[in-house]
Amino acid sequence: MTPLLSLERVTTSRAARQGRRTVLDAVSCAIAAGELVGLLGPNGAGKTTLMRTAIGLAAPESGRIRLMGDDLGRLPPSERARRVAYIPQDRSIAWPVTVETLVGLGRQPHRTTEAENRAAVARALAETGLEALGHRLATRLSGGERARALIARALAQDAPLLVADEPMAGLDPAHSLALMETLRRLARGGRGILVSLHDLGLAARWCDRVILLAGGRIIAQGHPRAVLTPERLAAVYGITAHFAEDDGGLILVPTAVLGG
Repeated sequence: MTPLLSLERVTTSRAARQGRRTVLDAVSCAIAAGELVGLLGPNGAGKTTLMRTAIGLAAPESGRIRLMGDDLGRLPPSERARRVAYIPQDRSIAWPVTVETLVGLGRQPHRTTEAENRAAVARALAETGLEALGHRLATRLSGGERARALIARALAQDAPLLVADEPMAGLDPAHSLALMETLRRLARGGRGILVSLHDLGLAARWCDRVILLAGGRIIAQGHPRAVLTPERLAAVYGITAHFAEDDGGLILVPTAVLGG
């Protein structure tokens, strides 16, 4: 089966004080329909650059990116928008529109009826617990509510691939768990999900696979149990962790900073 997204030896760099600094170094990975994949790594690992490059918001210097089998660089923006939805780290909302209107912007790439658009918006609001806030101005939402509204906009886009850059930032534990449940449900329904996370516990428990990035290189990728080993957590994050299992899966709790 053709992956929804594939990166083959993608390399990119940016200007630095002394020449250029490599941000992604020959990165290769793929996201398939039906799986929830966590992108992990410390600050500065290159996670945001990988995501932006993977969906065409930044250009690689070398390598190949394919979106649903097609060369990403040859797809027009409108077609990319029908194939992939993106939730950026930036939570700014420029205009005082209602939450319902904001979420409805996710329907712009589609040539569908007004009834279909309204139904998609209603589903997205329900999935993020925002039904009661549909008529509130988005600019007056709390930080956590704003995050959920932008997630809802991406869900309304109804694209086969969802790429989310730290969507849990600013969410309380209940809403973080609810969002992971939503992402897993979407994956089980056939979408491919790539989500960057700093919470190793959420990644270990909810993701089908994880990609561990450090210094612009993929250190390991695979099932959380295989990737998030004590040795790798020590080498990449400089931490120790407690591991356990229950009926819901793997439990991982960071416990101490090495050398601290």
